[in-house]
Amino acid sequence: MTTSESFICIGIMSGTSLDGADAVAADFSSPVPVIRGRAHEPFSPELRAELLSLCAPGENEIERSGAASVKLAQCYAKAVESLLASSRIPREEIRAVGAHGQTIRHCPDQHFSIQLNYPALLAELTGIDVVADFRSADLAAGGQGAPLVPAFHARAFRSDTFRVIANIGGIANLTILPPVSSGAPVAGFDCGPGNMLMDAWCFQRTGRFYDEDGAWARSGLPQPDLLASLLSDPYFSLPPPKSTGRERFSLSWLKSHIAECGNRLMRTRDVQATLLRLTSQSLAEAVIRYAPAAEEVYLCGGGALNPALREDIARLLPTQHVGTTSELGIPPMDVEGLAFAWLTYARLAGIPGNCPDVTGAAGSRVLGSIYPAPRK
Repeated sequence: MTTSESFICIGIMSGTSLDGADAVAADFSSPVPVIRGRAHEPFSPELRAELLSLCAPGENEIERSGAASVKLAQCYAKAVESLLASSRIPREEIRAVGAHGQTIRHCPDQHFSIQLNYPALLAELTGIDVVADFRSADLAAGGQGAPLVPAFHARAFRSDTFRVIANIGGIANLTILPPVSSGAPVAGFDCGPGNMLMDAWCFQRTGRFYDEDGAWARSGLPQPDLLASLLSDPYFSLPPPKSTGRERFSLSWLKSHIAECGNRLMRTRDVQATLLRLTSQSLAEAVIRYAPAAEEVYLCGGGALNPALREDIARLLPTQHVGTTSELGIPPMDVEGLAFAWLTYARLAGIPGNCPDVTGAAGSRVLGSIYPAPRK
């Protein structure tokens, strides 16, 4: 869909890192999307704690999930209002807001994935149509429902150079982009934990939400026995299509491996260093196994801003150029929000948003449901 008029959509993403909502506005009226604005709305400590709690079975989950969905919609609406104010885009020029919601259960083997969301309320609060529920159509077609970003990565980053895009949020996922001229399909999958375990361990042991610049991890030493125990999890050797989340790689999962190593007294900084190595090594091994001919690896997501993690990945992939998506024209923290802005545009334009070769779905599907805003 290419017109002389603007076609602006906003994508909102709040991922497994649970730090808040990122909103990105982009104009899709030309073949190359143009970012028009961005905003970040942090979660309150109370909402973050509640969302984290709802990721595991607990008391009164249904009522608590409903209340959290209301607060999420209010947070998303604040992100939209902040973006509109800072970018000075008139509200009426926004075609739709895409809100993925907050995943609290991802169980593709049981054909469901649950995101807390209240898109109808978001439409009421913003006065803009909302697109939500991006996973269901792919899951119904037998797919994993994740990862969803490879279709956008293919449109934004594919070239005649063999590239891998590594999105390091709470979970890390890869998009494998063979050269266009090869005719080979796009591939992708969740390769394991991204920032999630590092953030959880840091918060529990220091009270800080994350290890800034990986400084705490740098002060420790990776523990070979613990690393080997963590990497022995069957998920890492499972072939694609595959996707994962907090259900598998939780803090209790980590503590069980620490206990199995028989060293409950290992230094906390060494555990942090081991978790950083877990992220970098599982990602690098996935690249070597599934994209050995890749020439370039570009990082995005919060993990791309961690210099200790970037350096460790580059050390483990010495034959590839390792950089961030800034080199390709999109800041690392804008990629996921822009991807959901594109998925929103794709829904309105009737374009399939999944990659069946990535998710394992029976075929291409248009993703998302539309919640119209009230009309004056």
